[in-house]
Amino acid sequence: MTIIVIDKLRATVGDLLAARGDRNPFSDTEPLFTAGRLDSLAATELIVALEQDYGLDLATADFDISALDTLRDLSKLVATVHS
Repeated sequence: MTIIVIDKLRATVGDLLAARGDRNPFSDTEPLFTAGRLDSLAATELIVALEQDYGLDLATADFDISALDTLRDLSKLVATVHS
């Protein structure tokens, strides 16, 4: 996983947080959804961004939203497609 991809993911998550009035910093391992910083609408927006930016197909019935909970989780998910 390149630094550029991680930085882009961090910016996407930061934009989602900022759109909800949350401009506090977040770490690569901080839970975003389970901690309540992002909600289900943000999850939908994030899924759309991941599909558009990285060619992921997250429409499967067995997709688990916990795969998006941290920046580290997101980078692992993107890496599975780009490896």
